[in-house]
Amino acid sequence: MAAGSQAKTGNSARIGRLLPLALALACAGRPLWPQTPDPLLVWLDRIAQRQLDRREEAVAAIRTRADADRYRETVRATMLELLGGLPGYRGPLKARVTGVLRAPTHAIEKVIFESLPGLYVTANLYRPHQPGRYPGVVVPSGHTQEGKPEPQILAANLAAKGFVALTFDPIGQGEREQHYLPQLGRTLSGGGGNEHLELGARSILIGQSVARYFIHDARRSIDYLASRPDVDPERIGVTGCSGGGAITAYAAAFDPRVKAAAPGCFINSFRTLFTGPTADSEMSFPRFLAAGLDIGDFFLLPAPLPWLMMATAGDYFPPEGTRKVYEETRRIYALYGAADRVRLHIGPGPHGTPRESREEIYRWMIRWLAGGAGGAEEKPVRIFTSLELQVTAGGNVDGEPGSRKVYQVIADEFHARRQPRGSGELLHQLRRLGVPSSGRAPAVTVKPGEGGGALRIEDLRFETEPGVPVSGRLYLPSGGGRKPAVIVLEEKRLPVPLYVQRSQSTQTLAEAMAKAGRVVLEFSPRDSPDALDGRPFLGNWVTNERADLVGRNLPALRAHDVLVAVDSLAARADVDPRSIRGYARGVKGFWLLLAAAADPRLKKIWLDRTPWSFAQGLESPLTSHLFEALIPGFALHWDMRDLVAAAGPHRVLWTDPTNWMNRVVPLGPPFRYRAVAEGDGPSIEEFF
Repeated sequence: MAAGSQAKTGNSARIGRLLPLALALACAGRPLWPQTPDPLLVWLDRIAQRQLDRREEAVAAIRTRADADRYRETVRATMLELLGGLPGYRGPLKARVTGVLRAPTHAIEKVIFESLPGLYVTANLYRPHQPGRYPGVVVPSGHTQEGKPEPQILAANLAAKGFVALTFDPIGQGEREQHYLPQLGRTLSGGGGNEHLELGARSILIGQSVARYFIHDARRSIDYLASRPDVDPERIGVTGCSGGGAITAYAAAFDPRVKAAAPGCFINSFRTLFTGPTADSEMSFPRFLAAGLDIGDFFLLPAPLPWLMMATAGDYFPPEGTRKVYEETRRIYALYGAADRVRLHIGPGPHGTPRESREEIYRWMIRWLAGGAGGAEEKPVRIFTSLELQVTAGGNVDGEPGSRKVYQVIADEFHARRQPRGSGELLHQLRRLGVPSSGRAPAVTVKPGEGGGALRIEDLRFETEPGVPVSGRLYLPSGGGRKPAVIVLEEKRLPVPLYVQRSQSTQTLAEAMAKAGRVVLEFSPRDSPDALDGRPFLGNWVTNERADLVGRNLPALRAHDVLVAVDSLAARADVDPRSIRGYARGVKGFWLLLAAAADPRLKKIWLDRTPWSFAQGLESPLTSHLFEALIPGFALHWDMRDLVAAAGPHRVLWTDPTNWMNRVVPLGPPFRYRAVAEGDGPSIEEFF
């Protein structure tokens, strides 16, 4: 799948291979633990490959057209379930043209219409000068921040060859940036890919996929083309590259009005992609592999629709994967007597649509939509700037009457679909997600560390399940007998500015607790640190998305790791198993809260600066690190307060609760608030 724009730059050197991971701090210039491939990614990939094995077996069992029809019906129903259905709204488009540009070979109309009420789509329509009734082609753009101007050479040539071509801004791009601040003249979240992911996290939280809105935009673009007197609605095609290739595949798979499709630099298999480039949320359906699917299934759904499958020789999505999908699709199409309706083209160069690929697109659309009449050679066309192609007066749809954001649409879905459930069902859900541990102490590898006298420190490592190691530090006070114990979820720094609260690692807190006579285990639950790409507001979205693809939930697995740590401490001769507590900051407090709700052995937990409500986050225009707390559909039935109730309010100390942008919010009791200069001392006393 085509990755976001950032994946084309900062991550390109890392793509397509497993990355070495130092599993603990370096000691004397050498790694504390032996370097190995990222163990969590290896573990997830094993699950993914087993799921892909089963999917391949299902496809190999398709021997007749009836088999293929049954398979396609099952896949369609599964995909729609993963999407949370498609928006049913097909009301007035309220389309209008805000201006016209004229070139020697074609004209460009600046178009705006409503995909959903108040959800504006900005588009450029390329048409021949001569009146007539032409085939129409939707050309969704890829992950360029400019959006619709990106494919203008392709769209202009289509118009010059007798097509009406519509390019439009995807959500988060062009004139549809969701976090655009006119005071800054830019989007706050850093780019379209980031906005796709942030909206994707919200959608997953309410049991949907943000892809449903991208698909709906494409279908409404077809609605617009079909409504025009100069377009023949029986001759509609779609073509796009990268993110536009994904939208092309989706539109063709879910809209029967599409009569020919040509996606590029998207077609591949998770056989090769799972450990490589990871796509934005609209291109990674939730639990996709766990549901028995792979990318090739999109191309089987609309059989026998004509597909031109494109890749480039130097793409970071290997063309070998495209060829595999092509061969699989061609075999199934042969059952329909339509093997000639699938064509593979590997163009030269890197990720993109070179001239050779564009000419294949012209040839394909001419063949299937224009009766084969016309030449495919690309001609020089007038190129307009992004400003010239701008549709709105201010460069963003925010200034349009009644304009709405996608987050508001998702919030509406949340309220419409919300069905609160009780603690019993919540505990059942935690068990289903695998939060509880076995209760058996794991094997622990210990390496002596520094310290002496009143405090000794040991580095340790243990597996929370086979093949998934975690590491931490054990702070051991002097003196004999069993002592209270504390699990501290490691934090290198506070996720707040220095001027808000004194920045310190959790090591400072762990040492203070240990010196007061507690055994302290400071550790980090499972993670893939090399996957953390540093995008603003997102956290480790890559690892969370990979886990979700295979039907595993990373926050729940991290809560499970906490309880395995409880198992480890409870088995120690120097720990009182009836007095084990836990501490976490920020969004990690959610993992600790899950663990406490699932296991009463955690006598008390302390959450510090943890977001207090999912509902509040869904109502807010921007969130931070929401990916790190995602359980699909969780917000439809429960919120943080329900976890507190399940754990028992007397077991939870919650200091300085925040919103989803890390700002402390005034909520009153039972939350506890601290003065800036207060420090941790009084809270530690209250905690114990």
